[in-house]
Amino acid sequence: MPEPRYQLRPIGRIEISGDTACLRIDEPFRPALEGLAEFGHVVVLFWCHLTDTDELRGLLTCERPYTKGPESLGVFATRSPARPNPIGITPVPIMRLDMAEGAIEVPYIDAENGTPILDLKPYEPSLDRIRNIRTPSWRAHWPEWNEDSAMFDWSSEFNF
Repeated sequence: MPEPRYQLRPIGRIEISGDTACLRIDEPFRPALEGLAEFGHVVVLFWCHLTDTDELRGLLTCERPYTKGPESLGVFATRSPARPNPIGITPVPIMRLDMAEGAIEVPYIDAENGTPILDLKPYEPSLDRIRNIRTPSWRAHWPEWNEDSAMFDWSSEFNF
C-alpha cells in the first residue's frame, strides 16, 4: 500500500519589523479571522522553512541542544526547528487584529521573518493550560509564564 501523502499550504507569512511581529494572513483566508479578536492569545503553527532539508529532517537526536541540558536529546524532547516535519508552534498575545488587512500584530514570536503560517488556533485555557506539569531540572530557571519569555535571554540557552 502506498504511503499516504499530505498537502499543507500556507495561509500567510510572519513579518518581523523591529520589536514587533505581524501575522499577515492571505486574503482568501481572512474570513477565518472572524471572532479571533475576542481572544487575548493565538496559537500559531508555522513551517520552519529555513530547516526544511533532507539532512535536517533526518536528524533524530541533537547533541547538546541546550547549554545547561544533557549531552544528547531526542528531537521530540526539544523545541529545535530541525525535525522530521519542521512544524513550529507558539502561543502569542494578540495586540491588534485588522481583518481587512489580514494583520495580527503580536509583540514577539519564536520564528523568522518570512516564515509560512500553517494554521492559527485561539489559545483556550480549558484545553491548553495544564496544572501539574513536569519538566527536567536543567530548565528550572526558564520563565514560568509565556509573557515572561519575551524578556528572557533565550540566546544563552540554545545551541541550535
